[in-house]
Amino acid sequence: MRQILLALMLMVGVHTASAQRPLQVRFNQPAPEPGEFQPYGGVDPQWERRSLPIGNGNIGASLFGSVATERLSLNEITLWNGGPGTSKGPAHYWNVNKKSTDALRQIREAFAAGDSALAAQLTADNMNGVAAYERGAEPEWRFGNYTTLGELRVATGIDACDEGSYSRTLSLDSALARVSFTAGGVRYVRETFCSHPENVLVVRFTASKKGKQNLLLKYVPSMEAKGTTSNVDANELLYVGNLTNNGMKVVVRIAMRHKGGKVVRDGHEGLQVKGADEVEFILTADTDYKMNFDPDFNDPKTYVGVEPMETTASWLKAAMALNYKRLMRRHLADYRPIFTRVSLSLGADANKALTRTELEKATPDRLADYRRGVADPYLEALYYQFGRYLLISSSRAGNLPANLQGLWLANSDAPWHADYHNNINIQMNYWPVMQGGLQECAKPFVDYVRTLVKPGAVTARDYFGARGWTASISANPFGFTAPLRDRDMSWNLSPVAGPWLAAQVYDIYTFSRDKEWLKNEAYPIIKGAALFCQDFLWRKPDGNYTVAPSTSPEHGIVDDGVTFCQAVVRELLTDAVEAANILGVDQAESAQWQDVLRHLPPYRIGRYGQLMEWSRDIDDPKDEHRHVNHLFGLHPGHTVSWTHTPELAKAARVVLEHRGDGATGWSMGWKLNLWARLLDGNHAYKLYGNLLKNGTADNLWDLHPPFQIDGNFGGTAGVTEMLLQSQDGDIHLLPALPDAWADGEVKGLCARGNFVVDITWRGGQLAEARVRSNSGEAGVVRYKGQTLPVDVKQGETLVVTWEKGKLQAEKAR
Repeated sequence: MRQILLALMLMVGVHTASAQRPLQVRFNQPAPEPGEFQPYGGVDPQWERRSLPIGNGNIGASLFGSVATERLSLNEITLWNGGPGTSKGPAHYWNVNKKSTDALRQIREAFAAGDSALAAQLTADNMNGVAAYERGAEPEWRFGNYTTLGELRVATGIDACDEGSYSRTLSLDSALARVSFTAGGVRYVRETFCSHPENVLVVRFTASKKGKQNLLLKYVPSMEAKGTTSNVDANELLYVGNLTNNGMKVVVRIAMRHKGGKVVRDGHEGLQVKGADEVEFILTADTDYKMNFDPDFNDPKTYVGVEPMETTASWLKAAMALNYKRLMRRHLADYRPIFTRVSLSLGADANKALTRTELEKATPDRLADYRRGVADPYLEALYYQFGRYLLISSSRAGNLPANLQGLWLANSDAPWHADYHNNINIQMNYWPVMQGGLQECAKPFVDYVRTLVKPGAVTARDYFGARGWTASISANPFGFTAPLRDRDMSWNLSPVAGPWLAAQVYDIYTFSRDKEWLKNEAYPIIKGAALFCQDFLWRKPDGNYTVAPSTSPEHGIVDDGVTFCQAVVRELLTDAVEAANILGVDQAESAQWQDVLRHLPPYRIGRYGQLMEWSRDIDDPKDEHRHVNHLFGLHPGHTVSWTHTPELAKAARVVLEHRGDGATGWSMGWKLNLWARLLDGNHAYKLYGNLLKNGTADNLWDLHPPFQIDGNFGGTAGVTEMLLQSQDGDIHLLPALPDAWADGEVKGLCARGNFVVDITWRGGQLAEARVRSNSGEAGVVRYKGQTLPVDVKQGETLVVTWEKGKLQAEKAR
């Protein structure tokens, strides 16, 4: 990944987006005082809808902002139950597959005989796994769950603040959370950020008068672990524990430093200071988890690596050597170059400074007005950038990728265990990563896919009699790739989940054009998935290849060739052929993949004019299911488009019209992207509005409900698709610009082919686009049906304008 990151730094590093309005999520009312920590109490509505998330890809915190007691819910992204470290050992953990290749033959014989009911029964009986998904469903829970690191509670000694004096903000520009209020004539301020360079959480308490800080910090660990909290000295707290399920070691260190006042030691397990002028708490945490691309199936410690006592001591020592200003300076130097690559301004007055009244308007009030129909282009741009902020905060190199909740979790378990869902959710998390200038955030996703390859080869062999590798619907950090125990195949059978992940890895290459990275990291993943597809596909008596058995994830019947699975195979094999040709390797395999592609049945249009979801025309036009899996080829794939397959695009539109414009948050995010790919800006804008109105909490987190972060990332990706597309090879400017955004400017978007694009538009028309090539690769600019070649050298920029109905271009001087 080193080569791709170097290339991508060149790709985007020379661009820094122009200054724009301050971007902040804001609350103007204090949060309720926290009650007792309830680790199994379900979803905490205050956390889910009103907390402010900060993170550095490893450590995360959710800030509540109560006056008397500050509460921070804590997370460490590798803190997971399950895996081969469970007490019965790796033999028990890895024994999660059924040997189902004989059943596969019987299932296909049933399909060939026209007995779909028997095929479905055989699939349910044989194609599930043996490990349970739910906690408590087996004596030794193998799959496991993401869990909380616990909480910080800081008692302030202040009962209440003055009316109208309170604010709590999350600045996206600086990744800084800030609480301020007045009490008793004193202005109190708290600042909180997570530093990626130092891997620490920093919380600072200051006041307008000296001697006003009387604080008591206590750490409340997760109930999933057993451990001890002790005072290293009067200014440092240490927690050492192990998860009870798998023995994973976890260490938390918290140091306090203060100006003025005195430290109080009264035997409590905490840190206390009285009469201080200023107080800082610096926290770091780690586990002994190690990401492993080549796990030993006989070793219970195959995912055990670092010693967290040592790493946390080193990080804390380094952070304590820096004063607050230097910690902040290093934090901003790391964060801002990534975040500021892309700027988005919407509306004719977007570049004017906000008035104080506008700036101080609380985000819940903005959302409430927006739901009543009040236009708010600032809120629309804020939500877009919030998605980019969340990905920077939850996905950085050297760590696990963003999960179903990104990095944040308040309880010991979460809905769907905050796992890695491979049937759209983790893929959606990373839709904005390349086009949105967040290239550093891609590595955790690629590394996660690499961890699935070796275990996925066992799943491919045992279930499908295939070479290569694949994964199923749900995965964890310990290489879990098998189906789960449940016999409901509508959700539990997803044989092409691995190929979908591999196709998304190839899409990263299409942006960077880094051939060394393609050769060394991406192509082995892609080739393995292609071999799986080649072997698993069933060649029917008519000569066509089909995915059998297959399902349209979480919806409908077991079939012998659902459109979704066929589309994923078409996408992945097309990618594999292209990658092999680029690298000049595996020409024999490439020829075989091309033969399979020639014999895949085409997309089918049904009796309602819809793109069919299954191999039979059984779609229900009144069905408003949240999943639209059969539109994969339109988005995120590229085998259906208005440009190349207009009849199929029309059929996809019929599907979206049938499914409607409402759904869960993440589903509206997907539909937004689909409408953008259909070049219908006004309908895409309607979905974006519905997502904000009906799928967004007061703190801008996406609501399934409950909270599920993929909708945030889907929304951010969808806005980008409205403004720039490149999946068909052309750099398509403003492909789905809605009437509501008649004026605007976006800078720093990335297009496939290693281009960076800035676009300004006025009155609904392109004013100017600046297309910079970072590899010297030829390209084509498209706007309103007209095209122009991009023929510039590496580092040069083409200036594109639209004048009197004609697209024009010249090299920037």
